[in-house]
Amino acid sequence: MSRIDASRRAFLRRASALSMMGSAAPWAFNLAAMADAAAATSTSDGYKALVCVFLQGGNDHANTLIPFDSASYAPYATARGSLALPQSSLLATALQPTVALPGARQMALAPALAPIKPYFDAGKLAVLLNIGPLVQPTTLAGFKAQNVPLPPKLFSHNDQQSAWQSYHQEGAQPGWGGRLGDLFASGNGQAAFTCINLAGNAVYVSGDQVVPYMLNPYGPAPLQPIDGTMYGSAACSALFKRVVTQTSSTHVMARAHAQVMSRAIDAQASLSAALAGTDAMTTAFASDNGLAVQLKMVARMIAAHSQLGLKRQVFFVTLGGFDTHDNLMSRHPVLLGQVACALKSFGDATNELGLADQVTTFTASDFGRTLSSNGDGSDHGWGSHHFVLGGAVRGGRFYGDLPDPGLQGAQDIGQGRLLPSMAVDQLAAALAGWMGVSSTDQQALIAPHASAFDPAVLADLLATPSAAGG
Repeated sequence: MSRIDASRRAFLRRASALSMMGSAAPWAFNLAAMADAAAATSTSDGYKALVCVFLQGGNDHANTLIPFDSASYAPYATARGSLALPQSSLLATALQPTVALPGARQMALAPALAPIKPYFDAGKLAVLLNIGPLVQPTTLAGFKAQNVPLPPKLFSHNDQQSAWQSYHQEGAQPGWGGRLGDLFASGNGQAAFTCINLAGNAVYVSGDQVVPYMLNPYGPAPLQPIDGTMYGSAACSALFKRVVTQTSSTHVMARAHAQVMSRAIDAQASLSAALAGTDAMTTAFASDNGLAVQLKMVARMIAAHSQLGLKRQVFFVTLGGFDTHDNLMSRHPVLLGQVACALKSFGDATNELGLADQVTTFTASDFGRTLSSNGDGSDHGWGSHHFVLGGAVRGGRFYGDLPDPGLQGAQDIGQGRLLPSMAVDQLAAALAGWMGVSSTDQQALIAPHASAFDPAVLADLLATPSAAGG
């Protein structure tokens, strides 16, 4: 009997038993399903990590991926006005995809993204075209008629950040990265490190059961009161630790607090030891680049996965400042330069670790921005272009439909705001499949709208788990 068949039979036996549990059954049934799904997928195919790089504020996609052929550049330049990047500045970053774009169109990366172009050329970086939150495939006519379901509160920062991460407006939980963690936590030796957040609050890595581990980009913070130095007394530190981890209290909140403290202390000790036991990386990360600092810690965590007994991890990092209503031409290149520098270093680090095939990184943002200028910047939009990087990525090409280069195109809902042609669900389903999630669980837990969209669009974005070295 195969491991997966055995796991399925165990699940059916457990489901039968749980059916007699009354009102507790739905909750317990869900836990059983997730535990068995994890057992079926994560114990036999090695380690994999997924890294979300969130560009906070709404990245100006029109100056991230730019039309380069003359026929397309002209309407771009007309629409952008003073925001247009000079065509001559794009020569070094013009892309030569392995699959040509329709109509002999050619695109270029922003000059500031030059450091990641070698990854595209090597077939390890892919470009996702016009992706954003969608409920179902939507035409321009349908949008204007408002006769189709749409994501909640379009163009709102907080709500669209949440829509990208959880498909719902601000305040919703869980995120689809956290639900991945729910599926895989039981297969991890140190389940506390399944979902890692290095960037403050983020619904993306919050699960139904999994709680994201909040990690300082510079490493686990020392718990000074218990490290033997409280008032200079080892005995005082030991007494403090006993008090805060005492679970025999008759007060339910005191017991819960003690359990949380105990888990935090144990996790900090385990992580500190594991990180100390990994070899130092030679790959350089810019210390004055906040995103690079976060990704360096992600790389260190990935390097320590064996010591921690981890099979699957989901990470969340972020870079802010992308709400470029003004000073776009001075601010945006600096931000993209930080992104490119950080992604290149991270890609290089995964290569150094020999784990590039097992780590997939993708960018996301609140929304794209208007193609038209507001005089000094661009305003809130919807669809945007994003990147997927990793050894398992079938890159060097574009995925999805390239929007028209100027205003009043087939995807323009006003001021050059793009109606997405690719849904976040499609990306989530592709990434979940690479992580080892079954198609059933993809639909039920990770990408609830994916079945409404063409599965072929991202079918070959990532190599299969066996081909990816997992």
